[in-house]
Amino acid sequence: MYCRKSTEADDRQALSIESQKAELEPIAARDCLVVCDRLEEAASAKLGGTRPVFTEMVKRIKSGEANGILCWHPNRLSRNATDAAALVDLMDQGRLLEIRTPGQVFRNTPGDKFLLTLFCSQAKLENDNKGVDVKRGLRAKVHLGWYPGVAPMGYLNDKTKNPGERELVTDPERFAVVKRMWQLMLSGNHTPPRVLKLANEEWGFRTRRTKKQGGNPLSMSALYHIFHNPFYYGWFEYPGGSGHLHEGKHEPMVTKEEFDRVQALLGRAGNPRPSQHHHFPFTGLIRCGACAGMITAEEKQQIMCGACRFKFAYRHRDTCPRCKVAVRDMAKPLFLRYTYYHCAKRSKAKCQQRSVEARELERQIEDQLGQIQVSASFKEWAFKYLHEIHAEEINAARHVNRTRDKTYADCLKRLENLVRLKTSPENADGSLLSDAEYSKQRQEFLQEKVKFGQSPQDGKLQAEAALKQSEAAFEFAHSARSKFAQGDFQMKREILATIGSNLILTDKKLIIEAKKTFFMLDKFMSANRLENTRIEPRKHRSTEPRSASFDTGFRTRLRDVKDVRTCERKMRKLAKQIYLYFRKCSTDD
Repeated sequence: MYCRKSTEADDRQALSIESQKAELEPIAARDCLVVCDRLEEAASAKLGGTRPVFTEMVKRIKSGEANGILCWHPNRLSRNATDAAALVDLMDQGRLLEIRTPGQVFRNTPGDKFLLTLFCSQAKLENDNKGVDVKRGLRAKVHLGWYPGVAPMGYLNDKTKNPGERELVTDPERFAVVKRMWQLMLSGNHTPPRVLKLANEEWGFRTRRTKKQGGNPLSMSALYHIFHNPFYYGWFEYPGGSGHLHEGKHEPMVTKEEFDRVQALLGRAGNPRPSQHHHFPFTGLIRCGACAGMITAEEKQQIMCGACRFKFAYRHRDTCPRCKVAVRDMAKPLFLRYTYYHCAKRSKAKCQQRSVEARELERQIEDQLGQIQVSASFKEWAFKYLHEIHAEEINAARHVNRTRDKTYADCLKRLENLVRLKTSPENADGSLLSDAEYSKQRQEFLQEKVKFGQSPQDGKLQAEAALKQSEAAFEFAHSARSKFAQGDFQMKREILATIGSNLILTDKKLIIEAKKTFFMLDKFMSANRLENTRIEPRKHRSTEPRSASFDTGFRTRLRDVKDVRTCERKMRKLAKQIYLYFRKCSTDD
């Protein structure tokens, strides 16, 4: 008799072996089976040759001590191909006569051996599918910005939600204490052993208690793991050891600059960290204007010595190369961090194009976005006229469809009259309508019938799509600059990809070939932009008296634009051009 439970989720399987024995003992008594031994095991059957009790059972069957196995289900015996093959091989040798379960008996016959192998393969398939599903769920959780695993020290997994949906929240007992550890390290006056002693002996810090462990003082290795873990500044590595960092939605404990400072204070042991490839929002979008190679980016981390004010890269140094003062002993060192974009030089190794700092590149992009930026009132006005243009098109399409229907009905009537004339008694001799004339006219009517009888292209759906895309263009023009300035690297990347294509970096200047929509908007704004005021639609007249400053500004605008109505016509023309552009795009698609 063989009973097994998996080592996973022991709390949920505490009665598993006892319940199996309770089911199998009556079967042994009912069928008068001589049970040589009752074997129990708590081990996973996912891998072959890893269960000592099962391996010993196979050896005892080979030696002739027993010739049958009584178990709850074939998946208790095997969830892998190796152990299943071992059982079938024992049957082939005649040493294992049968495997009995509460619902079935597997004997040494081709059909039973096939079913036994099938049940074991099905158990393996269930395990494999679970692994695939778990990995897919972990990837989905990472995509949402949540760390897929046990929360690091200072955080907790929110168990109020279902597995797979649990977010990370701050630990009310330990978050502030762990943050204080970081602050002590950032002060530069405490070493990790000193921080550890304060936490364990004076603050009474203890690790989070779980069902199997925890509730102990913090170890030195755990403290170093905290200080080296990018999770605490808002990012996490997944999969572990891959070097790929993902931005998390949990509350960070320190900033990236503070994290880098601690790495420098810890010396070389703190330097190796996973590479952060996706910190650079514009790589893969811009090409070099000289050699057409792709633009890449790199990060420079430097420190200005607090003693001699010498600036040097600190990633592979723990002392100042000029005055030899250790970083941890410096008084108020200044940590600097720069990101530079430059040609990758893969197509031409001798490309002479210089690098440009990320802040300068972002400033140029913001200037480009400023060329198409419109105010909130401009956007609302554009929406108003877009809806008017859309309504006019829908109305025109309705009239066109009505005309088509009328023409189609007239065609059917003329075709019917033609048939009546041809078949009338007065035309028996063909004097009114000959066969040739009938055939020619009928062919013309049939062609006209087919032409106007076909369902016209769904212009309503295309008009709706054009309206939404036009509104999205004006919404983008209104908010893109502020979103770019405040957004994360992913937002900046999407905005740059949206505004244009064929991005070229030449002589530290970014050239953007704006997409046609934004090109039209830029052209309009450049032609009508005033020196100190923005183009605005004509406001509704008010009965309240205006102030002198308002009248002066209003007259200035009237003098520069000449005629507000002319400006409105131009702006309405712009909205119509953009609408018709998207209308044509939807028609072509």
